[in-house]
Amino acid sequence: MQQNNDPTNGPAAAALLAAGIGSLALGLFVILAEASKSVNNAFNFYNPVGPLSGKTTVAIVIWILSWMILHSSWKNKQVSFAGVFTVSLILIILGLLGTFPPFFDLFGG
Repeated sequence: MQQNNDPTNGPAAAALLAAGIGSLALGLFVILAEASKSVNNAFNFYNPVGPLSGKTTVAIVIWILSWMILHSSWKNKQVSFAGVFTVSLILIILGLLGTFPPFFDLFGG
């Protein structure tokens, strides 16, 4: 049985895309918590920190799960890194936008 020693970029692409997914999740959670008092209260995992504790915890869980899933799917693959980079950059920008007060204040309830 011949072993394939060609380098693959799937694991690196998985890490990059997972970072974008986690960033977008955090931005969405900030917007959702601003838009809904019940969502805001649901994210309050630890009173001294408030809802930030839940927003960041859930975003980190999504980041890790997406990284695990993408890594297992792409660990032996060569993927379009330029495409993954572009999508990741867009997701990171959208996630960052969701954490800016002038933007998330638009959704205040």
